[in-house]
Amino acid sequence: QVQLIESGGGLVQPGDSLRLSCKASGRTFSGTAMGWFRQAPGKEREFISVISSDGYTTYYSPSVKGRFTISRDNAKDTLFLQMNRLTPQATAVYYCAAAREGFSAPTSDYPYEYWGQGTQVTVSS
Repeated sequence: QVQLIESGGGLVQPGDSLRLSCKASGRTFSGTAMGWFRQAPGKEREFISVISSDGYTTYYSPSVKGRFTISRDNAKDTLFLQMNRLTPQATAVYYCAAAREGFSAPTSDYPYEYWGQGTQVTVSS
């Protein structure tokens, strides 16, 4: 059974940092691009960041560029998202996803085949 399991979410104050992790099991995703998305209450799911299979190519949403960093450890089948200088607008459920083969670094949700269950991030004073 293929699973993507996110962890690392929680309640933090504005300006704080969090590091999300996404552990894959059931198969390796070292050869596919992986991404992070989020969905705030009452809003559509939005793209946050993607990293290519080799880790050399990354893209970020303008809303997080410069504050969030995506990375991966293929040896451990784990994806990360370092989030710095968090604002209340970052409050959402964060999802990791694995893209279908053939997509190098997709920034829309259609090319993603596997999704995690999500982890809640709440930024509030």
